Amino acid sequence: MEYVKLGNTGLDVSRLCIGCMSFGIAQRWSHPWVLDEERSRPIIKKALELGINFFDTANMYAVGTSEEIVGRALKDYAKRDEIVLATKVRFPMRQGPNAAGLSRKAIMTEIDHSLKRLGTDYVDLYQIHRWDYETPIEETMEALHDVVKAGKARYIGASAMYAWQFLKAQHTAEKNGWTRFVSMQNHYNLIYREEEREMLPLCKDQKIAVIPYSPLAKGRLTRDWDEPTHRSETDQVQKTQYGPHEDADRLVVERAAALAEQRGVLRSHIALAWVLHKEPITSPIIGVTKMSHLEDGIAALSIKLTPDEIAFLEEPYVPHPYIGFQ
Repeated sequence: MEYVKLGNTGLDVSRLCIGCMSFGIAQRWSHPWVLDEERSRPIIKKALELGINFFDTANMYAVGTSEEIVGRALKDYAKRDEIVLATKVRFPMRQGPNAAGLSRKAIMTEIDHSLKRLGTDYVDLYQIHRWDYETPIEETMEALHDVVKAGKARYIGASAMYAWQFLKAQHTAEKNGWTRFVSMQNHYNLIYREEEREMLPLCKDQKIAVIPYSPLAKGRLTRDWDEPTHRSETDQVQKTQYGPHEDADRLVVERAAALAEQRGVLRSHIALAWVLHKEPITSPIIGVTKMSHLEDGIAALSIKLTPDEIAFLEEPYVPHPYIGFQ
């Protein structure tokens, strides 16, 4: 396993991060494809054995049950000081007022709930799960600073948003002497490259870690376009994200398939290797529901694409509307 610094920090993270949205109690939310605890634990254990030390979850994943499963598994299989554990806050966890958002009340409430579910005194990376249009950014950034100073989080990060919003948050923190974001978790893959317009150049300039989600486009880049899976047939978010540009996206998927055949490797190896080649990508977040997904991720680390191969993969791409900011 390769390890890199998390942006402009001294924290070492594995070159791959395990996305824990795949783990949870399916009956608790709208994703019936997630793995229960019995099926999740062997995957988490194997990831640790392969040298992966970076795990990303969120309070809202399966309404808290992802955090519970991940927390118990990591406690059983690893030493806490060797793990980089990340979670997120913003989306509603219950009905009623103050149940969501990035107000001081919500952040202070949810960090404690997350720590209890995870069974730990602190998280390494606490992230805002999108922008909150109803809360002043000053309130959010001061609350996050206080979470860090209380020892409940080591670093803070953000997720998909407009570049101006991210820069506004950073400026607010810097102006007031508060903790700044060290990472950006955004949507990025071969069939969604809009982050190349502003966010990726900004992060490179500011030495911000980039830990993209959906590097394989929720599996779209790993199989024939019309080949169904349980997730593709039941994941309504996937249909919304990748439905409007199917004709153009299909051409990119076919390019990835052609290069994989030429190389004698899997399509997932090519698609993930492409993400790993892009600057300033730190650690792509891979969703794992099978042991083979872990093996595929590790294999992609050793693939070196040539400039001509990268150009071949990228050439059919057409601009997309921004996805994932809500």
